[in-house]
Amino acid sequence: MSRIGKMPVTIPAGVEVKVDGQTVTVKGPKGELTRTFNDMMDIKVEGNEVIVERPDDSREAKSFHGLTRTLINNMVQGVSEGYSKKLELVGVGYRAALKGKDLEIQLGFSHPVVVEAPENITFEVPSQTEIIVNGISKEQVGQVAADIRKWRKPEPYKGKGIRYEGEYVRRKLGKAAKSE
Repeated sequence: MSRIGKMPVTIPAGVEVKVDGQTVTVKGPKGELTRTFNDMMDIKVEGNEVIVERPDDSREAKSFHGLTRTLINNMVQGVSEGYSKKLELVGVGYRAALKGKDLEIQLGFSHPVVVEAPENITFEVPSQTEIIVNGISKEQVGQVAADIRKWRKPEPYKGKGIRYEGEYVRRKLGKAAKSE
């Protein structure tokens, strides 16, 4: 039995979960998420809990069991609390600013990089070198943060670039520092 899959997902107050066949809709104070799951899984709402069961112990059923439960839990947590990822800009002249809903970043190119905010995603810029990506879908928040980071990944020689909060960048010595 999957340790994660057999745990029920608790539904907090103010969150509504509807199961229509294999489609699960979760409504909460921050918004609404809908997702269709594999036909193999049996999803039920009992009281204030969502229970995911599998039909047999096949390898495929076992792998979908924990995944389905985790995705439903992420949906419930997203509409009730939301998700956020913090990015840091490291480098001389690297800075970010909000232009309406969109994010404008100076990254050493001849032009500013403009990142449009997708639906259900908001940006915050507490300082010129910090970006916070907020949203209700964990998957979407992570993807938007990764797309922003892709513009300038942290490089190992000077450590310049866009990095996640708390990310450690392994530094390398340049050729001038080596001596024999």
